[in-house]
Amino acid sequence: MQAELLKFLGTPMFGIALSLVVYLIGDFLFKKTHGFFLFQPLFVSMVLGIFILWLIAKSTNINITWIYTNLYKPGGDIIFWFLYPATIAFAIPLFKRNDIVKKYWLEIVLSLIIGLGISVVIMYFVSKLIGLNQAAIASMLPQAATTAVAMPIAQGIHGIPAITAMACILNAVIIYAIGDWLIKIFRLKNPIGIGLGLGTAGHTLGSAKALELGPIEGSMAAISVVIISIVVDIVVPLFANLVHL
Repeated sequence: MQAELLKFLGTPMFGIALSLVVYLIGDFLFKKTHGFFLFQPLFVSMVLGIFILWLIAKSTNINITWIYTNLYKPGGDIIFWFLYPATIAFAIPLFKRNDIVKKYWLEIVLSLIIGLGISVVIMYFVSKLIGLNQAAIASMLPQAATTAVAMPIAQGIHGIPAITAMACILNAVIIYAIGDWLIKIFRLKNPIGIGLGLGTAGHTLGSAKALELGPIEGSMAAISVVIISIVVDIVVPLFANLVHL
């Protein structure tokens, strides 16, 4: 019976169906609670998906890593593939507001590079301070990039992509939830700076929050997602090599 169940679940349809069902549950809860941040669909689907895989592992007495690799991953990889064109699509608002990019390109690039450099160094030392091992530290360093970019970078520097994905999603959920509050606390007025900050810290969800504030904020957030991903792809592997991760 167990062998037949595992054979049935081992098709790509299981990973696809699980991803869609847990996301729809999260979306339903998010709407029912009028946008309560803990029920953000990406966060709910991540937690609920892990819980379901854990239940399958417990009920079959099989290691959860095997369950993930052999049951969920074949279909999950198909879902993950769509992140690449979705990430590339951020170039569209960049093209639409290339007038701002041309005018402030030096300020945008320098601010993102400096901000990323500071965040990577702080993340490294905080991770060391709380006792994370080398693999966990390597997993945390690329989280400034969007998930589709951060996961391959983490794998390339001997990190754990699943941890990186969780960190990216948590970042995005937190920024989406408290973005308005942070803008008020720090009395931010410049739409370019607001957009860059939300996009850098919150990735796609930060960009969604920026779009709620205005078209310039949304465009700058999308631009920051593209640029910061390129910068992370260059800076993080160099930094990881420098600190011997």
